[in-house]
Amino acid sequence: MSIMDRTRSILKRYPLGAAGIYLVLVVMCVETTVENVLDVLRQRAAMMSASEMLVRVEASNPARAEAVVSDVGVPTGSPFLEGGSASVASASLLQQLTGAIRRARGNIISSQVDLQGRQSKAGFITATSSFEVEPASLLPLLYDLEVGMPFLFTEQLVVQAPSGVSEARKLKVILAVSGQWQAAK
Repeated sequence: MSIMDRTRSILKRYPLGAAGIYLVLVVMCVETTVENVLDVLRQRAAMMSASEMLVRVEASNPARAEAVVSDVGVPTGSPFLEGGSASVASASLLQQLTGAIRRARGNIISSQVDLQGRQSKAGFITATSSFEVEPASLLPLLYDLEVGMPFLFTEQLVVQAPSGVSEARKLKVILAVSGQWQAAK
């Protein structure tokens, strides 16, 4: 007599025992399934929490958030400089300009804002910065400034190559960008 035959004869003699063993096996399978589903839900909650934390960290670091290029062809945001006054809007413009220069690893020498230029009556504010940058970083810097929101326009670009052998290989650049500001009505 084999083990299977012995097991069958015992289970035939004790049908309540067979039903109990079957019930225990079903409960174990259900418990294992529920535990696996709960584990997947816990992992999903942890992933969602980490995603929300990442969004908060990226939002608190505007230099890094602006450096991310979107796959969408149309940038989001207002096409105009934001600010309740011309001073606030000019500070925002200057911050965008210096942020782009820093992302290009440039060294800012000086910067200024012109609120009374030739286009100031049309609501345009111009910021000018003098800085040094590596030659390979100039084009990405200009692209960074002109591709996003608000719309910024390059008004002046003066580039001076290093003249001597002893000078660093950085370009000396004077860059003027402008953006339009709409006063609160």
